[in-house]
Amino acid sequence: MNTWMNFSFQDASSPLMEQLMFFHDHAMIILILITTSILYILFNMLFNKMINRNLLNQQKLEIMWTISPTFMLIFIALPSIHLLYLMDEINNPLMTIKAIGHQWYWSYEYNDFKNIEFDSYMISKNNVNLNSFRLLDVDNNTILPLNTQMRLLVSSSDVIHSWTMPSLGKKIDAIPGRLNQISIMIKRPGLYFGQCSEICGANHSFMPIVIESIPMNFFIKWINSF
Repeated sequence: MNTWMNFSFQDASSPLMEQLMFFHDHAMIILILITTSILYILFNMLFNKMINRNLLNQQKLEIMWTISPTFMLIFIALPSIHLLYLMDEINNPLMTIKAIGHQWYWSYEYNDFKNIEFDSYMISKNNVNLNSFRLLDVDNNTILPLNTQMRLLVSSSDVIHSWTMPSLGKKIDAIPGRLNQISIMIKRPGLYFGQCSEICGANHSFMPIVIESIPMNFFIKWINSF
């Protein structure tokens, strides 16, 4: 999560999040160029004692500052549309996990292997120890394998929730009576923290998400332990 004087993205743990960060840098460079160019022209015209009467009716100048922003928008739009379609792409997933939002906790189902179901509640402040993250840790982590293409189905049993994992670049709404899906691929082992990102009631801030990414052989052992 963000810490003091570190207002930036979390470290990317998926190929999609890496591309989103590259696109952010790409867009910011273009925006900086646009801002500096406009400020230069603005100050140059404000503090210029000479008045150019040709600027009152200059067709070539009008054409130039109409076409140039168009090309700038194209340079931003093309990678943006490309990423938008990549986010919705489901590329032959090896397994499917279902996440269901409740007021106010998440439940998960692993139906590809066995009928594995469990609820994931935030650890209360009375049970938090020195190694826990307050308001982020849960009693049952979501265990997922490394370097595996997965599909996540998201729904809700009551009101609209939102399943969000910033380090993976994923955010998907959980809507009652509807199944939404996204693809997930995790590149690094570790713990990843997210939260519900749709105001869903009094305890909206108290339904975190924790993903524990482990190698495939350990994941199979975890599945067989049920």
